[in-house]
Amino acid sequence: MAERMWWKEAVVYQIYPRSFMDSNGDGIGDLKGILAKLDYLKWLGVDVVWFSPIYESPNNDMGYDISDYRSIMAQFGTMADFDRLLSGLHQREMRLVMDLVVNHTSDEHEWFRQARAAKDNPYRDYYIWRQKPNNWSSFFGGSAWELDEKTNEYYLHLFSAKQPDLNWDNPRVRAEIHDLMRWWLDKGVDGFRMDVIGCISKTPGLPDAPEGGKLAWGGAFFLNGPRVHEYLREMNAEVLSHYDVMTVGETLSVTPKEALEYTGFNRAELNMVFQFELMDIDSGPGGKWDVRDWQVSEFKRICSRWQRELYGRGWNSLYLNNHDQPRMVSRFGQDGKYRVESAKMLATLLHTLQGTPFIYQGEEIGMTNVCFERIEDYRDIETINWYKEQMAQGERPVKEIMRSICAKSRDNARTPMQWSEAAHGGFTTGIPWLRVNPNYRTLNVEQERADADSVLNYYRRLIRFRRENPVVVYGDYTLLEPEDETVYAFTRRLGEVCLLTVLNFTAGEQTFASPSGLLPDNLRLVLCNYAGGETSVGPTLHLRPYEARVYLTAAGSADGV
Repeated sequence: MAERMWWKEAVVYQIYPRSFMDSNGDGIGDLKGILAKLDYLKWLGVDVVWFSPIYESPNNDMGYDISDYRSIMAQFGTMADFDRLLSGLHQREMRLVMDLVVNHTSDEHEWFRQARAAKDNPYRDYYIWRQKPNNWSSFFGGSAWELDEKTNEYYLHLFSAKQPDLNWDNPRVRAEIHDLMRWWLDKGVDGFRMDVIGCISKTPGLPDAPEGGKLAWGGAFFLNGPRVHEYLREMNAEVLSHYDVMTVGETLSVTPKEALEYTGFNRAELNMVFQFELMDIDSGPGGKWDVRDWQVSEFKRICSRWQRELYGRGWNSLYLNNHDQPRMVSRFGQDGKYRVESAKMLATLLHTLQGTPFIYQGEEIGMTNVCFERIEDYRDIETINWYKEQMAQGERPVKEIMRSICAKSRDNARTPMQWSEAAHGGFTTGIPWLRVNPNYRTLNVEQERADADSVLNYYRRLIRFRRENPVVVYGDYTLLEPEDETVYAFTRRLGEVCLLTVLNFTAGEQTFASPSGLLPDNLRLVLCNYAGGETSVGPTLHLRPYEARVYLTAAGSADGV
């Protein structure tokens, strides 16, 4: 069995603070609001809480543009509020992971204010400047370069123009970042989720993207760049190795082989990464907004590839939604008639695969995409910029543009948490910064806590089951029937213990033929998202729409440790 580590056995809950709970009625979630819900998180059973950025920020990109890494955004509260919150988490035996956003800063950070003051300023080389821009496009549309009129040079911003990229080739920049990491770790923080960390190293010379043209995608020159592993090993040696922490890096466009360079047990870099291969399954050749249908066999192939290739050598993160992705039940399940069943089915998948599961706030009650009818109701800069680009081009009707936004906008995940059927879902007594999903009256925490058969109470059972059965955390993985387009079934094995997960990915009834001779005779049903179900594994299993079943050998929880 792999070496036991707390972060391997943990279940992580991601909080998007702006949308979690508002304590003062200003319509914006805050730290006191989170503090008021710590007992809920403890009741749910999670081990680690990850905060999206809470640092001082002008909020051009909702906190991912940081102007002061050692201050709390005033809208969220004070450093004293943070200290109380951290203490409250630790008192409840939960840990805190902070978002580390260090590929770029805000253009209002003091480093950048100094850098743009003059070409000979000592901070000038903290950022990346050119007299003439290359042809790279930014993630958020338009050029990745912005002219600074005072010094008549362009600075690089892979994201918003208000998010200038840091120059990691400058050792002073790296030392500054190491210092701010130590500052938070010494306060008692238990780790970092590292935003777009795979972008920190750029190819020397910053060459044009080969596609040519005025603007082109330059990812080959800044995704998993030439010195990224050198910088992460240095970070580990200088900072991370001196603390007992959990680290997860956001790495776009990595394969399992490349992920092992970040997470390999012998690499001394990161514990795990967020990969995007599964998140791209419904994206066509036109990118994120070009929504296409996906196949269950393709979904299984991607999951299985990561399960097999990292097993025993690195560690998987497990997620199907977060603050940047649509709601998983709307995307991979069915958010209408079978919302409850498909939400439970997808949760069963995440919590019985090998790796560390990440729950995004509201996922545990089966929150859905929102689909606002007007662009004026959206707040996400990426969504708004894309809408403006599409309207300017004039090639697509508004309804078609809005359909893509309904499917993929980041605001689907950012609508306020639905706590009760009170006004605005009990999130705020004021006017929320982003409209609450109208279905909050029938879909909320209060109602689901009272319903023993709810999505929420099913999550509690899954978390407890994972904690009690080491095979779920450390067992190997074998995919069954890879080409089946309706059922996803796999086994996990650890010593003599065997677990079988069978998932119906469709809204129709399906059958699954259990493989002859591959399964032990003493498998018994231990989890199901429907009442009843075949308690033992016969030659054929009959599955109801979106049904999930988990079978375990009779003495499963006691063996294999």
